[in-house]
Amino acid sequence: MTTTQVHRIYIRATAEKIWEAITTPEWTARYGYRGPAHYELTAGGRYEAESTKEMRDFGAPDIVVDGEVVECDPPNKLVQTWKMHFSPELLAEPYTTLTWEIHEEHPGMCALTVTHDVTGAPTHGAQVGGSEVPLAQGGGGWPWILSDLKTLLETGSAFEG
Repeated sequence: MTTTQVHRIYIRATAEKIWEAITTPEWTARYGYRGPAHYELTAGGRYEAESTKEMRDFGAPDIVVDGEVVECDPPNKLVQTWKMHFSPELLAEPYTTLTWEIHEEHPGMCALTVTHDVTGAPTHGAQVGGSEVPLAQGGGGWPWILSDLKTLLETGSAFEG
């Protein structure tokens, strides 16, 4: 299994709008797994993603992902450490590194590239790659999250809800 996953999607939105959707809890609660994410957007700042009520009903902890901001260059690049807390297997793995890069391709249209280095964290790699668990059971990984983000930004509505 590769230890670096690269996911790229093109979104009809400004870099500033994509940045806001990635880094503010008001937006992160509207797409993907719907957990509000909180960033301290400075090197060394905390990152935490909260579980939703539905996740907690299935036994998820209050904080389902955490990490630390490594680099922050709004609205172009965000590098952070990242670890899921859903299971003992995930908790036993090291923090992974997640890089978000936003590049304007044309006015009002950007490429969003998510590079996830999962070195030493094969369970994380399987989960975030999108093929480990069926979507109906919480799977989907980055392909699901990024597709839902694109849909929300371009249409105003996410896949579900």
